[in-house]
Amino acid sequence: MKLSKLSQLILVSFLGLSVAALLTACSRVTIDFVYVADSTAKGGSGQIESFAMDQSSGALRTITSAVAIGDSTPVAMAITSDYYHLYAATQGTNKITHFTIASSGSLTKADSVTVSGVPVSMAISEDNKYLYVVSSISSSSTASAGVYLWQYPLSSGTIGTGTSTKLTLSTKNSSYGTDTLVPTGVATLVSNTAVFVTFYDKSAYNPTGTTTSSANPGWIASIPVSSGTLGTPAYYEAGVMPTAVVADPTYRFVYVTDFVNNQLIGYTITSGYVLNSMLDNPFTAGSEPTAITIDPRGKFIYVANYEDNSVSGYTIDSSTGIPTLSVSSSGSSANATDSEPVAVAVDPALGRFVVTDNKLGNSLSGFKMDSTSGALEQSQGTPYVTGYQPTAIALAPHGNHSTQTVTQ
Repeated sequence: MKLSKLSQLILVSFLGLSVAALLTACSRVTIDFVYVADSTAKGGSGQIESFAMDQSSGALRTITSAVAIGDSTPVAMAITSDYYHLYAATQGTNKITHFTIASSGSLTKADSVTVSGVPVSMAISEDNKYLYVVSSISSSSTASAGVYLWQYPLSSGTIGTGTSTKLTLSTKNSSYGTDTLVPTGVATLVSNTAVFVTFYDKSAYNPTGTTTSSANPGWIASIPVSSGTLGTPAYYEAGVMPTAVVADPTYRFVYVTDFVNNQLIGYTITSGYVLNSMLDNPFTAGSEPTAITIDPRGKFIYVANYEDNSVSGYTIDSSTGIPTLSVSSSGSSANATDSEPVAVAVDPALGRFVVTDNKLGNSLSGFKMDSTSGALEQSQGTPYVTGYQPTAIALAPHGNHSTQTVTQ
């Protein structure tokens, strides 16, 4: 059959568009894997979903079926610095579950341990030898009630037998020794000389009940580490209700978010673990900041604001550590997230994409970062649908992409 010129043109156009679409699809390059801890449904079991991040746009797409954690109510994840192992904390039966990460990004369950108390947050030492877990034992009828920092040795990712350090304010004032403490976050120094734990004193801050203590409500504990051994904690005031903590990759600065005062609090580090309040503390954040991260080059801080549904961006003064809210303030439409962001992370491969975990929105929000100014713009297709109430995210570079490091 002989085609008319019009038919030929239509056919050529169709083939051209098809080839272009095919080439576009083939040119899509995965720069990072994004792992999200959420639930299958309300009251359902915990799971980890896996997404691929596009190198050019930062857009996310699902790559494999969700992997069951084997427990309900996931609350935190941590990933080793070599990106071979991922750990998920769940509060259904208070478990830490270990997964191995394949080169394809797929997860395989390896082993698990049960934590004494309710796990809240996790961090891993830079040398991948120790997993740190903060848990809370709330039974007031036992002497063991309180906040604990657990240290689990890791052997090729396998979790060993943990030891614990109890956190107490009795060293600040003997009358504070029986106060009810609520843990919120944990972070380690890249140099592995200290572990930092944030918590608040419910006996001093209890908006739904009475208070019985005159202690400062918010605290950060600095626990020195020497050859893998935890030392005696030192305690520093940290606002009213600290929600998250992060240490910068130069080992010099620590930052804490204060949920109640809508603030960011900064500390400088001396002697490997001693904290000193930064000049001009505290710094303005959005409404109800809940999570914090620093880009792998140590240039920018990003804070997820729970009530504002936004990300605040700060530049870090390389000499003093003082954060300046000069990029992506909470009022900018460019950094708006879906509802109730509870976690935030920067991609480790390029260090130019930011992702938030939105609990009420059942989604992820993606942003492309200007590597010079730190300003954000929303990624193509954001937000991205997840399972029910995502609570934690972890990122791993794909393939042989090098990870970003601090250049200061």
